[in-house]
Amino acid sequence: MKCAIYGAGSLGTVLGAYMTKNGVEVELVNRNKAHVATLNEKGAHITGTVDFTTPVKAITPDEMSGKYDVIFLMTKQLHNKEVVTFLKPFLTEDGVIATLQNGIPEPGIAEIVGNEHTVGCPVEWGAALTAPGEATLTSEPDSLSFHMGKMPGITDRQLTLVKELLEKMCPVHFEENLLGARWSKLLINATFSGLGTVVGGRFGDVSENKDGQKVAVRCMKECIDVGHAAGATFAPVQGKDITKLFYYTNPVKRAIAQLLVPIAMKKHRDIEPSMLQDIKNGKPCEVDAINGVVCEWGRKCGVPTPINDRIVEIIKKEQAGELKLDASNIRLFDDLL
Repeated sequence: MKCAIYGAGSLGTVLGAYMTKNGVEVELVNRNKAHVATLNEKGAHITGTVDFTTPVKAITPDEMSGKYDVIFLMTKQLHNKEVVTFLKPFLTEDGVIATLQNGIPEPGIAEIVGNEHTVGCPVEWGAALTAPGEATLTSEPDSLSFHMGKMPGITDRQLTLVKELLEKMCPVHFEENLLGARWSKLLINATFSGLGTVVGGRFGDVSENKDGQKVAVRCMKECIDVGHAAGATFAPVQGKDITKLFYYTNPVKRAIAQLLVPIAMKKHRDIEPSMLQDIKNGKPCEVDAINGVVCEWGRKCGVPTPINDRIVEIIKKEQAGELKLDASNIRLFDDLL
């Protein structure tokens, strides 16, 4: 059995370290030569809510060879067409691409490699790449999980293989409702990654701020309204029905939802959004694959998305250097509240 993590940045380095530490031979693939060299020389150092170092095998994309049974895809979605096309020849006859990306990437991947080679695995934890060879896990160890689902045509054998590999790190929950799991993860990302990037901070800078809470519950309501209009039934997140917790139809339920925000995000308060990390590093972020997806589906379904529209607008200004990454940016939603 041969497997790889393609795009072994923050999340991929953490996953690769856990898998290797627990007996799996996995190749960590990354374009950053300094990161690859440090991983090979010193191992993967995982800090944050844990602290361990383990030897790993890291390579650059041009060093890939042979056929892989499983490729975990962890790059940004910006270049999925190019990346997945590149990876397709490296799959075995029944090999799979298991996408751990944000948004709803499975349909686009399946268009290139086929449904029978596509598995979706929403990630329910966060990490940051702090130095070459070093990643910081920002979620508490007891809150780590994957929610895995499949496209039509995936066999039980393929699914079991992916599940067993991911379980080397943390629990894996199989979702018959992959679309619902994706929309649930999209709701969390659009709200806390989106607003975290807007204010230039972490999830806790949104969830523990009263103004942030007001915007967050409105963002979540938009996501739920759009998801329902798109035909999705939201899957539970770590055993919790987020639509019951955060959906509201009157001011009283909205106030209760706001009170629940810091409680729900307590174990993930230290996550720094990947979009924010990208902007800080001068890289294009994937806001169009997160909040932009909510906006796109809102337009398709005739559901207004003013909060998500504003998040996209603000983040693009931050990315262009037209707006500072600052906590005061939360006031830019005042006219929508």
